[in-house]
Amino acid sequence: MREKKTWTLFFLLITSGLISFNQADWPVSDPIRIENGLIAGFFNVNTGVTAYKGIPFAEPPIGPLRWKAPQPAGKWKGIRNCLAFGPSPMQPKPVSFFMIGPEFVVPKQPLSEDCLYLNVWTAARSAAERRPVLVWIYGGGFFSGGAAASGYSGEALAKKGIVFVSFNYRLGIFGFFSHPGLSAENPHHISGNYALLDQIAVLNWVRKNIQAFGGDPEKVTIAGQSAGSISVNCLLASPLAKGLFRGAIAESGSMVLENPVISMKKLAVAEKLGSALAAKLKANNIQDLRNLSADSLEKASGFYFPVADGYVMPASIAEIYKASKQTHVPFLTGWNADEGFLLGIKRKEEFTKEGSVFGPDSALFSTYFPSVTDSQSLASQIAFSVDKTIGIPQYIWALKQNENNNAKTFLYLFTRKPPAFGDKKKFGAYHSAEIGYALHNLDSIQRPWEPVDRHLEEIVSGYWVNFVKSGDPNGDQLPDWPAFSAKDAITMILSEHPVAKQLPGRAAMDFLYSKYPGK
Repeated sequence: MREKKTWTLFFLLITSGLISFNQADWPVSDPIRIENGLIAGFFNVNTGVTAYKGIPFAEPPIGPLRWKAPQPAGKWKGIRNCLAFGPSPMQPKPVSFFMIGPEFVVPKQPLSEDCLYLNVWTAARSAAERRPVLVWIYGGGFFSGGAAASGYSGEALAKKGIVFVSFNYRLGIFGFFSHPGLSAENPHHISGNYALLDQIAVLNWVRKNIQAFGGDPEKVTIAGQSAGSISVNCLLASPLAKGLFRGAIAESGSMVLENPVISMKKLAVAEKLGSALAAKLKANNIQDLRNLSADSLEKASGFYFPVADGYVMPASIAEIYKASKQTHVPFLTGWNADEGFLLGIKRKEEFTKEGSVFGPDSALFSTYFPSVTDSQSLASQIAFSVDKTIGIPQYIWALKQNENNNAKTFLYLFTRKPPAFGDKKKFGAYHSAEIGYALHNLDSIQRPWEPVDRHLEEIVSGYWVNFVKSGDPNGDQLPDWPAFSAKDAITMILSEHPVAKQLPGRAAMDFLYSKYPGK
């Protein structure tokens, strides 16, 4: 891992500011050996971090490997220069939308089924250092996203002393398509969870290879946001991932509770939907489906989610958590104050009527979500939307994750409203707002950052790094963050002035959960 000695003087000159270069001029690192062969990366002389991008962790899932479990990548001769991200997964045209800016959108090209590549950032100088490892899983609703988005760079956290890994997994129809023909050819008689198998393949790759980058295979933490958080949910519930990580971070995404919007279908239901799509595409068999172009399949694709297939996912996440069969590890989770999915604003009288579904408890609904004035009604509608779509599932996950177990859980509520231009101000503490702070990547996001944001970035990223290092976010003179419990529901409020206190609105959430369908 030691960089070329001839660059020592160069490094001193760069860091002193006497000379400066663009990334294209940075030195390529000395090669390191992983199980497939030798690789080299870019050494950033300004940060002391080496980035290895576009490392194949599986064979391209194309042709006969479409809708197959990821197959181990082949070996290569010579040195493979891993200097650029691999192609991003097939998905609709990548564009910014609503509150999501270009920082979480992959480049428009290349998009390809050949997307199973990972990236590693490390500041370790030898394999003997055995630094803790963070494996990051991006969000995007399982239909968009990728590791090449600038907001997911691991350089800043690697500089703080951990090894950062990001990767691509298959999306949409390529990641979750079920069909009786696919199940018939599978040795476990399943289909539909290829994206989860990609993620598990990465964790196995990390266990075998991460020491070459100065990482410790026994100190791996998985982390993700939105669909990445749901992926963490799945990995905690899947027996195939057990033992591959020792901690988990989940930001704004959970399937612990079944609901009509995000639910885990049984395999038979998913197969039936797959058969219907095949008929629509005039595909008579699996070979016909594999002969279709990736573009035509992507255009025919709808929304896909993980499947309760009986093997990768032995049952739905909700069922697994009810039986307390998930993996119990130190757990850090939470959500953002304004990230509910509010489909239209109702008149205050209409919103008040929503309480009628609670029958005798309708007055209690109005107490928790008052709607006397227009402004009060709007605030209540936003709060109700956040609670029922993001807050309650995440809150219940925190309650259930380490219930009756010695592993600790830490809960946060991110309330800082990032400064914004124009109509982006209305999104407040929006869905994904915390990522730039947690990954110390505010510079990748085009907003008028204030000193308080830079300070919060240091605090939040400090918590995340400490958790990866020890399973506990505390340390480094950060505000004290007590562990979460059902008794007091202590939560770290990540605001302009971070403070730990009882979860705001807990009584309202307990009330709504008591009425939650299918809990």
